[in-house]
Amino acid sequence: MSTTEKKFTAKGGAFLIEETPAQAVFTPEEWTEEQKMIAQTCKDFLDQEVYPKLDEIDDVKGNPELMPQLLDKSGELGLLGTSVPEEYEGFGMNFNTSMLVAEVIGAGHSFAVALSAHTGIGTLPILYYGDDAQKKKYLPKLASGEWKASYCLTEPDSGSDANAAKTKAVLTEDKKHYIVNGQKMWITNGGFADVFIVFAKIDDDKNLSAFIVEKDFGGVTMNEEEAKMGIKGSSTRQVFFNDCKVPVENLLSERENGFKIAVNILNIGRIKLGASAIGASKAVLGQAAQYANERKQFGTSIGSFGAIQHKIAEMAARTYAAESAAYRAGQNIDDAYEDLVAGGMEEAEAKLKSVEEFAIECAIIKVHASEVLDYVADEGVQVYGGMGFSADAPMDRAYRDARINRIFEGTNEINRMLTIDMLLKRAMKGKLDLMTPAMNVQKELTSIPDFGADEDDSLFAKEKKVLANLKKAGLMISGAAVQKYMQKLSQEQEILMNLADMLIEVYAAESALLRTEKLVDIKGEEACKQQINMTNLYMHRAVEIANKAGKEAIFAFAEGDEQRMMLLGLKRFTKIDPMNLKEVRRSIAGHVLEKQAYEF
Repeated sequence: MSTTEKKFTAKGGAFLIEETPAQAVFTPEEWTEEQKMIAQTCKDFLDQEVYPKLDEIDDVKGNPELMPQLLDKSGELGLLGTSVPEEYEGFGMNFNTSMLVAEVIGAGHSFAVALSAHTGIGTLPILYYGDDAQKKKYLPKLASGEWKASYCLTEPDSGSDANAAKTKAVLTEDKKHYIVNGQKMWITNGGFADVFIVFAKIDDDKNLSAFIVEKDFGGVTMNEEEAKMGIKGSSTRQVFFNDCKVPVENLLSERENGFKIAVNILNIGRIKLGASAIGASKAVLGQAAQYANERKQFGTSIGSFGAIQHKIAEMAARTYAAESAAYRAGQNIDDAYEDLVAGGMEEAEAKLKSVEEFAIECAIIKVHASEVLDYVADEGVQVYGGMGFSADAPMDRAYRDARINRIFEGTNEINRMLTIDMLLKRAMKGKLDLMTPAMNVQKELTSIPDFGADEDDSLFAKEKKVLANLKKAGLMISGAAVQKYMQKLSQEQEILMNLADMLIEVYAAESALLRTEKLVDIKGEEACKQQINMTNLYMHRAVEIANKAGKEAIFAFAEGDEQRMMLLGLKRFTKIDPMNLKEVRRSIAGHVLEKQAYEF
C-alpha cells in the first residue's frame, strides 16, 4: 500500500451503503502459525478429552463432576484465558483469535456451551466493567479455571425483556452489603459455578445493576438440573438468591448500568455463538461426507448420487458464507479496537466500543450461522438416512444440540428486529447516511435502465453488480417502510424480519465474495475454483431469499401504483445471470467427499 493511499475503515452497518475492498477483509486463510497452533490445541483437546466421553458428559446428573473437570483441564492448556490480558494471567489474544477458539471448540457439543459461557458471559463482564480490585481478584482464577463462572440474567417473567427482571438488591443499614433476593432460570454452568454475574434492581430503580456474587457468600440455592432437548451435558439450573449478602465492593460498574452491561456482553456472545455454530457445521459436514463415502446402496456409495451431492454442496457453501462473514466482522472489531487505543482510549473501554460499533454485524452473524448449523445438522441426518435417527450415530446429538442456538443470546426473531432497529438508530444519530443512497434508489426507479451498457467484464464484476442491486432493494423497501410507518415501524415485526432477511443475505453473500476475490488475487483463479463455486452458489441463494422477503414486505404495506413500482424495482434489483448450479454443486461436493471434511 502506498503512503498516500487512504486506509479503508469499516463502520458498523455501513456495508449496506458502501463498497468494501477485498483487501480490507480478513480471511481464515491468513491465520498465523501461532493461531493455527492454538486451533490445533483445541482440536486435540476435543479428540482426547471430549469426544470419547460424550455419553458420560450428557449424563449431567450421573456425572456432575465431569464438566468442571474438563474445564480444569482446558484451563491448564490456557483455553480459558485467551481473552484475559497477560497482567491477569491470561494470554491477551485479539478478538479474532478468541473467535477461532470458539469455532474449533464449537464442535464439542455440551462442552462448547460450558466453555463459552465461562469465558464469555461469565468472565467478560468483569474484564470490561470491573474495577482494578475486582479484576485482580477474579480474572486470574477465572483464566486458570480454579473458579468457574456463570451469568444470571433470565428470570421466569423476563427473557427477551431483560429489564423487566424482579430480582432485588437492598443496601444494608451499615452500607457495607447488598441483600439480594430473587430467582433466575436457564443458568448455564449453574450447578458448579463459583462466581455468578447477577443482575438485579436496587430498591425501586428503573434499570438493572450488576453484581459479582460468590457462591460462598451464602443464600444461594438451586433446583435440580433441567432436563433438556439437547446440550444435555450442559449444567442448566434455576438459581435462587435468598437474603444473599453481597459486599458493596462487588457492585459491578455503576448503579443502574446493568442493562448496558447485559446488552454489550450479549453482543460479544452473539458473534462468538456464530463462530461456535460454524465449528459445529464443519464437524457435521465432515461426518456426513465420510458416511456418504462409506454407505453403499444399489452397488455404489451414496456420495455418488446427485441428491446427496446437492446436500453436501449446500452445506459447504452456506458454511463458507457464514465463516467468511464471522471473521470479516471479527477483524473489523480488532481494527476498531486498535484505532481507539491509538487515539488514547483506555483498553477495556476500547474493547467495548469496538464491539458496540459492530453490534449489527454481531446480530447478523448469530442469526445466520445458527440457521446454517440448523440446516447442516438437518441435512446431516438426511444423509445418514435411517442411521441418522439412531442414537448410535452422531447426527442424533448434533441435531438436538444445534437447536438451542436459535434461542441462545436472544432469539433469532429478536436479533432480526434488532438489526433493523440498530441500523435506523445509527442513521438517526448521523452515524450512517441512509437517506442519500435511499433517495438515489428512488430516482433510479424512475430512470431508464442501462441494459448493461459499457459492462465491466472483469472477474467478479457481475457478482458485484448483483450485490449492489441487492443493497438497492433493501434501501428501497426499508426507505418506503420508514416513510409509511415512521416511529410505528417497530410495531411491524413481520416487515422488520423481512428487511432483516435481506440485510443478512447481503452481508453473508458479500463476505463470501470478498473472501474469494482476495484469495484469487493471491492464489489465482484455478487454485480457487471451489471458493468461486461456493460463492456463486451462495449468491443465487441470497438473491432468491431477498426477492421472497422483499415481496412479502411490499405486499404488507404498499398498494396501487406504489406497490407496482416497488415490485418492478425489486424485479430489477434481484436479477442474476442463470448458471448450471447442478454442475457447480457436483464440483463442490466432489471436493468435500474427497477430503471427507470441510477443507478449502
